[in-house]
Amino acid sequence: MTSLLNCVEIPAVSTPKYSIIWLHGLGADGHDFESIVPELSLNNMEHINFIFPNAPVQAVTINGGMKMRSWYDILEASLDRTVAIDDIYQSSTLLDLLIQQQIDQGIKAENILLAGFSQGGVIALHSGLRYPHKLAGIMALSTYMPTTEQLKTERSEVNNAIAIFMAHGTMDPVVYPQIAKDSFSRLKSMGYPISWHEYPMQHSFCLEEINDISAFINRVF
Repeated sequence: MTSLLNCVEIPAVSTPKYSIIWLHGLGADGHDFESIVPELSLNNMEHINFIFPNAPVQAVTINGGMKMRSWYDILEASLDRTVAIDDIYQSSTLLDLLIQQQIDQGIKAENILLAGFSQGGVIALHSGLRYPHKLAGIMALSTYMPTTEQLKTERSEVNNAIAIFMAHGTMDPVVYPQIAKDSFSRLKSMGYPISWHEYPMQHSFCLEEINDISAFINRVF
């Protein structure tokens, strides 16, 4: 039986009605975006559970086989970053279990938002667009989607109209902006209501992006 991921959690201070599951990038951990929560100006903040899962520790090929927290193996540092697709499916299953845990605790699926940075964004997109119950939305930050081809036959009809917020730094040296834009274009051509946001930054965050994230969350919750 697959076990639940270990998570950093900031529980709702009042009756929980919403949940945001936020996945970190390669080599980081669940504490990575914990500090961003106080920066968000959210209308329903006191009713929101924040869950920051820790990725499994595994060897990463492009880092010389060094073991670190990773949602999937990156096989080569090519322009489009060849990845281990099977790992993405395994991590997606782990995320699905976390979503189910929130549902079991009384949160409606339609009030659950998936967010992810870099590798975490890949898993958020991969899982959210296949998830069998309607979700609130997906935030894909400094990321792309290597499984759009599989999505053509695996997409979930109930999430055809899911709100997707995609954001990227124009000077990102890790996930090249063009790779992200290509994923955005493919998802848009598949009919998803996806929005694109870019900022003069590298593989990181900025204040303007945080403000836009707040506006997106306020809209979907």
